[in-house]
Amino acid sequence: MKIYLDGKFVDEADAKVSVFDHGLLYGDGVFEGIRMYGGNIFRLEEHLERLEYSAKAILLSMPWTRAELSEATCETCRINGLKDAYIRLVVTRGVGDLGLAPWLCAKPTIFIIAGKISLYPKEHYENGLSIVTVPTRRVGPGAIPSTVKSLNYLNNILGKIEAKQAGALEAIMLNDQGYVAECTADNIFMVHKGALITPSASHGALKGITRGTIFDIAAELGIPIRESEMTRYDLWCADECFLTGTGAEVIAVVKLDGREIGSGRPGPITHRVMEAFRRRVLVEGTRI
Repeated sequence: MKIYLDGKFVDEADAKVSVFDHGLLYGDGVFEGIRMYGGNIFRLEEHLERLEYSAKAILLSMPWTRAELSEATCETCRINGLKDAYIRLVVTRGVGDLGLAPWLCAKPTIFIIAGKISLYPKEHYENGLSIVTVPTRRVGPGAIPSTVKSLNYLNNILGKIEAKQAGALEAIMLNDQGYVAECTADNIFMVHKGALITPSASHGALKGITRGTIFDIAAELGIPIRESEMTRYDLWCADECFLTGTGAEVIAVVKLDGREIGSGRPGPITHRVMEAFRRRVLVEGTRI
């Protein structure tokens, strides 16, 4: 595997960053997880725009144009001979000293990895997930804005650990007010009386690229959709539920906290959304 690192392609074994890199020392950086299907990088422009916005929000100056980032991403897939891949594009603050001061980092570090990912076993896409609610709360937008896709993922990792301890592959995280924010690595949607409902960014949800695609799919299929406050009770009593994410794609949830959702099987609207998503990923995006 070849890794793009600071303008060069290097072997996997030689892809190294300094121990003084602030991305390592302090989680000071931003990233994007991107998917490629059949040689088509899905919504690359949207991912690069979000990367730019995340960097701007944390005052991380990126010296590359969007065209340069796009070409580097595409070339990473080409040089590795990939047609289907998961791409991780990371920009850190760069090398500095042992203090927090980001202005002492002379230039940012960039690396791009293109490989494979399988977030959930195949049978769960057919039968749905059983998930739980974990004690760890989502960091509030007044602390770290949920719209910034930063390297600070300890909050999500703690939630993922608690999910595993409960025997689940994924878990819901609530915000400080007790409303559903998102899952540890996915956005969440429920179906209630024919409408799709999802938490807003103001409640702690990341503005996911796949999440945004669901809004487009809902418009295409004529399904009402809205952002709203969401409680665990709402999900327990929902007709259907599904998760979305670059890694997860679209996957049904059939049980939450020991309670069956709807029929206990992936529902008809979930199936329609999944099928529409699979069609879109092959035609939307950037060809390498």
